[in-house]
Amino acid sequence: MTIAQTFPSDAPAVDLRPHTEFRNHILTVTVVAEDGRPLLDRGAYDRLAATLRSAADDEEVRVVVLRGLDGCFCLGGDLSEFLDAAKHPALIEAVTGMFRALATFPKPLLACVDGDAVGVGCTILFHCDMVIASSQSTFRVPFVDLGLVPDAATSILAPERLGYAAAFRFFCLGDTLAATEACNLGLVSEIAPENAELRAYARARQLAKKPVQALRQTRELLRGDGHHLCDRIDEEISLFHKALQDETTLRRLARVARLAA
Repeated sequence: MTIAQTFPSDAPAVDLRPHTEFRNHILTVTVVAEDGRPLLDRGAYDRLAATLRSAADDEEVRVVVLRGLDGCFCLGGDLSEFLDAAKHPALIEAVTGMFRALATFPKPLLACVDGDAVGVGCTILFHCDMVIASSQSTFRVPFVDLGLVPDAATSILAPERLGYAAAFRFFCLGDTLAATEACNLGLVSEIAPENAELRAYARARQLAKKPVQALRQTRELLRGDGHHLCDRIDEEISLFHKALQDETTLRRLARVARLAA
């Protein structure tokens, strides 16, 4: 059963499953862990990948919007899962599946960011066609500081979008970008002066009203074939996994996890 078969496009907004709403050809997905934390854990990776695959196949879904909680988009991955080697195989499979779903998603993908976007909570934004942010939003990718490498094929996407020098500074220095700087660099499409969510939905409605085939073909021409990103995703994940076997990296992650608890 597809999303649209469950609820028609003119129905009021309702929860199809936790953290997902569908209305007027727009599917909205909240980026959050199952227990409500502003993190991505294995369950959230699996859920987001499954949702994107379903949306890709559902003709009634024309646009997908990713949103976070009010005041915090996503603080990254659940570091406690990184510390348990027994969880690594399932975690890596879930993460890879979500990144591949993002890289090959065939429809317009927007993000509404209000507050902090950290780590994977930031790298998923590079797969979005538009990122609408509130003025208080910040963006940070502390992978190198944690002894890790970037993910989600951002080793390709970030230099393409930001330029090499800005991408190097962002990932290797770990600088935090304010919304204005992120917009100037091209990570953020628009800064909403009042309500980022309303602005994102307004853009989504504009896109949902466009001729479907022309919009999809134009997007494909602009982006190219996303499948080439999957090889880089696999390479990054392999390096990421090797780093998780290093004792120094694990101690560093454990220390950060304790501070965040």
